[in-house]
Formats: sequence, structure tokens, C-alpha cells
Amino acid sequence: MNFKKVMMYGAISAAACFAACNSDKKGTAESESAFEVTCDEFADLQVLRYQIPGFEELSAQQKELAYYLYEAANCGRDIYYDQKYKHNLRIRKTLEAILNNYAGNKESADWKKFETYAKRVFFSTGIHHHYSNIKFVPEFNFAYFSELVNTLDASLLPLDNMSKEDFLKMMQPIMFDPNVDAKTVNLASGIDNVKGSANNFYEGVTQAEVEAYYAARINPNDTTPISWGLNSKMVKENGTLIEKVWKSGGMYGAAIDRIVYWLEKAVTVAENDKQKKALSLLVEYYKTGDLKKFDEYSIAWVEDTESRLDVVNGFIEVYEDAIGKRASFESVVSLKDMEATKRIAAIAKEAQWFEDNSPLTPEHKKKNVKGITAKVITVIQEAGASNPSTPIGINLPNANWIRQQHGSKSVSLGNIVHSYNIVGAKSPMMKEFALTEEEIKRNSEHGAIASDLHTDMHEVIGHASGQINPGIGDPDQTLKNYASTLEEARADLVALYYVMDPKLVEMGVMPSLEVGKCEYDNYIRNGLITQLTRLQIGENLEEAHMRNRQLNASWAYEKGKAENVIEYVKKDGKTYVKVNDYDKLRVIFGQLLKEIQRIKSEGDFAAGQALVENYGVKVDQALLKEVKNRFEKLNVAAYKGFIQPKLVPVMDGEKITDVKVEYPSNWLEDQLWRSKNYSFLPVNN
Repeated sequence: MNFKKVMMYGAISAAACFAACNSDKKGTAESESAFEVTCDEFADLQVLRYQIPGFEELSAQQKELAYYLYEAANCGRDIYYDQKYKHNLRIRKTLEAILNNYAGNKESADWKKFETYAKRVFFSTGIHHHYSNIKFVPEFNFAYFSELVNTLDASLLPLDNMSKEDFLKMMQPIMFDPNVDAKTVNLASGIDNVKGSANNFYEGVTQAEVEAYYAARINPNDTTPISWGLNSKMVKENGTLIEKVWKSGGMYGAAIDRIVYWLEKAVTVAENDKQKKALSLLVEYYKTGDLKKFDEYSIAWVEDTESRLDVVNGFIEVYEDAIGKRASFESVVSLKDMEATKRIAAIAKEAQWFEDNSPLTPEHKKKNVKGITAKVITVIQEAGASNPSTPIGINLPNANWIRQQHGSKSVSLGNIVHSYNIVGAKSPMMKEFALTEEEIKRNSEHGAIASDLHTDMHEVIGHASGQINPGIGDPDQTLKNYASTLEEARADLVALYYVMDPKLVEMGVMPSLEVGKCEYDNYIRNGLITQLTRLQIGENLEEAHMRNRQLNASWAYEKGKAENVIEYVKKDGKTYVKVNDYDKLRVIFGQLLKEIQRIKSEGDFAAGQALVENYGVKVDQALLKEVKNRFEKLNVAAYKGFIQPKLVPVMDGEKITDVKVEYPSNWLEDQLWRSKNYSFLPVNN
């Protein structure tokens, strides 16, 4: 499967990375000028809100369609919890039972710690950090947890025929021992990445067994290859590898049946025949689990370019699988922002020019870039892997052959970026980590457009570029646990190479090359310094986007060192980075782009591994300690996510006559409400 990390979870460009300040609540007025973006803050997390401008302009039929797609999205909530870790649902339901029924002291320090832990579990969709993948443990002790559990009637708890004593005995290491199932995704080299990851995609199998299983099924000369393993869990039964398919009547069937119920309603109010065909094929795929049917759906989805409303719904991205085969459930329901789409559409229109003029070797360039549809969307609802930590850009479908033969859709999530920018405008990050007033001023003037252009080009021309050599098949099967990092690095480099091109000024999508300089400043600073704020002392980089950014920045630093293209500067005992030659840096980015495309086109695992391990993984621990000390003084949350709006139907008997939008402002209450309304799976799937 190619292009599988195109949804930039946490991979917010520099301007948005600085969106990390505290803000006082000012009420919940819903006008745009009074709308309060901030919602809650705890641990290293901040919860934000977004509005849905343009929703009231939709027709009654479009609103009804949006409501059905919204319901289908939320019905997959339990699936993602279970995919991330097999004990997540039991833990979540236990926390919910306590939150809803505990009648003891709720002012104590331990109770506050319990509430914070519960909020973190809801935010990360389980007990592993949503970004670092590392298990987090409660700040309260096991004795207090036992006390809370023992105050409740057994009928309120997910005991699954256990006694409370046995239940607590089982839960203690799962929740309180950081070394038990320590990482939900473990990308470290030299280990069995399947056995080393705590996700629920495999059980009782090794990485070698999984790879051998699929190697026997892959034909490198197949021009329409199936994305093997995308929608199943692999287990070993009686010594035989078995795929437990996620479908109606199969694993996760109870939740999938609810998704199908709402999608079938959506089919009845589709905007046009193409949208109706795509949604109908999605229903068939969920019912059968047939991956060929998923490919048919993906093609039909790409061909629907006229609908105002759109949806991503399914097992899409393979972030949570260390070897990049199994996909997490996610959904994004959206409407097209007609005015904002003009900029991104202009880039898509020139996709062939960008491909023709790229620094790639001729045999690695696409001769005919097909069917790129680009737009800015207004998000209506996100669920699963897209929530609460959301992408800011999406490029789908992931299957390389579909992209080459039928095209792709690229979107920028306009209202999500808008909320980030509101918070980011108040952030102290730039002042602390930028070396010069010139950089700060340039970012103030051009940071927003630089961020938007990077996202647009990353998604539209970055992921759509490049040609795979004949006979290679799916290079991600060969590049394994390095595939996602290399693909994201490649897409970033396309954006970086062209953001300093006068072509963008000629096209009218940016005012001057000062925008490109701003993006170079921010990208290098983030890749080498500021993203380290997200690590703990002693850690190296694990998350693919963080690896990608450091890889690009540190490779450029090393290759330009002789000419001082980028330099580290010490000032007042603090470390900064400074770009001294923007034109030479562009050339260096082009050289790295050419090499990473070669690696991908040829499926060169050894070269890809060396590139990631040498430049994208290891962290200077002295610098990390310094950066963490500086960051902690700013009182800033390192990570952002969103509380989702609610769609409320207005009924006339059994007929929906209108749909209203509500904007929740209490994170804990909202999550408990969603669990009450969208819990369809047992604790042991």
C-alpha cells in the first residue's frame, strides 16, 4: 500500500506547530467573532473547538445526508479503541462506570488525578499516548483505583464473569505497569515489530510469519494489487495463520452493522448518481469485507468530484501497524469550501508542470499525472483515527495503482486550520525559539500562507508525484517499517522544493519568495529543535512524521555544512538554528527528494533504512534537555485535538426537516455522551 501516511496526524506545519498557548474561557457564543476556540487543557494536551461555516447554506437534503454520514462516523468509535489495544474498551468502560456512578469525595487530589487520567484515555483513544505511542500510567495509585472499583455494584463494571478480585488483579499490570505492553506501535530497528507493538492487529504471530504469509500472495507484476491485510486481524489458530476480517458478521460486526445502517440511509439522499454509487459500494465492502470491492469503492469515490458533501469512512491509514499492513478505522465528514478551494485547485491544475520540472530522474517522473482533484473542506465531523488529533490535509486513496490509473483527491481542512491559527497567533513559541526579529516578522506576515501552501503542495503534488519502476509492485511491502517515514519525507520535500519557486508567484498563489523563506525558517527550526518539545528525556524519535522532519532537516544541515547553508547558533546559553542561504537549501532539498524517490521507485530497503536510522531517529539528548527546559517555562500544551460538534435532527414525525449544529464545550461530558450513544462492542472482541 502506497501513500499511506498522507493524513498528517500531528504533522502540522510550523505555523500551526506554534499553536500552543493557554486561553481563558469566555463563554459559548456561536457567532464567529465570539466563538471560543479553547475548551480544556490537561497533562500535555489542549482541546480546541471548531465551527462549521456554510452548514446553514446547505439544502434540507444535504443536511440530512450530512447527518447520516455523521452517525456512520461515530458508530465506528469502539472499533478504533479496540484496534489500538485489546484491553482499551474494558479500561474505558471501567472509567466510565466510575465517572457515572461514584458517589464519594470528588474534591480530593486523587479524584482530580483520576479525572485527568480519564480525559487522557478519551483523548488518546486508549492508554497509549496518541502521538508518542508510549503507555501512560495513572498518577493515582492502584490502591485508590481499587477503592473506586469496590464502591460500585458489580453489575456496573465490565467484569466479563470475573470476580472483582480477579478483575483488579488483571487490571493492575495493564494500567499501572509501564513495562507491560509499553508501546502500541514500536518501529525500532532490529526487533520483531509485530511482537513489540501492543496494538490489536496481531495475536500469537511473528513479523516473519506475517511477511511470509503475504509474500506468498503478492504478485509484483499485478497492475491492480489488493491491499492485503488492510481490514483484518491476524491470529494463529491450531498452528495456522487466520485473518479475522472486519465486516458484517465478522470481527467488529456489531459496530459495522450500525455503520452500514446509516450509510444505507445516506444512499437514499445522495446528491447525485456518482456519490450514490460510491456510498453503495462502501456498503457492499462493509458487508462482504472484500478488498476488491474496497478498490471499486475507492475508484468511484475518486470519480465523484461534483458533490458538495464528501466523506472518508473505513479502514484507511496504517499508522498503528508497525509493518504497514492493517488500517485503523476513521471517518471525516465534510463540505466543500467553494471560495477557499481556488488556491489549492490552482496548484492541482499545474500538477503536470510540477512533475515535469522536479529534480527527479526522468524515469522516476510520471509522464501523465492523472485526475488530481483538490479542494479546501469544512469539516463537519471526525471520528476514529482522525479524532481528536486531526489531520490538516488528506490525500487519498492510498493504493498506488488507483492513483496512477484513476487519480486522487487532495484536501486541506480549512476550519481546522483556522482554529489552530487563532490559538497559534497568541503562542509564545516563536519568540522563544526564533533567533532573529527578521524571522519573527517574516512569520507574522507570511506564516499562515506558508503553512497553507506547504500543506497544499504536500498533499496535492507531493503524494501524487513519482513513478514506481516496473516489477517493483508495492514498494511499501519492501520498505516495511520505514515506508511511512520515507513517503512523508518525500511529500514534504516536494512542497519544500517548490515553495521557493517563482512559479507560485506567477500563479498568484503567494505574493513573493518571502513566503518560501518563512517556510524554510520554520521547517528547519521545527525539524531540528522545536519538535523535540514532544519527547521525554532519553527518548529518540519513533513517530513517522517526526522522523521525517528531522531526516529532511538534519540531512540538509549536514550536506550544506561546508558552505554554512544552515548553522546552529548559541546565544545567551540557548541553541538556535539559522538558514543562511535559501537558494542553496532549495538545491539540497531537491537532491534529497531525488534520492528518496529513487529509494521508493526501486524499493531499496537498505538505503531507506540507512537514511532514516542515520538522520531521522537519534536525538541529541543534551539539546533535548535544553529544549524541554525552555519549553516548560512557557506553560504551553505540546499537543492539540478537537471536541467534535453535534448534529441534531429536527423531526416532523419520522421525517427529518432540518439539522442543527451544537458545539459542546465540556470534554469529559461530551466523551461520556458519545460512549452512551455509540458503544456497540463487547470488551473482549
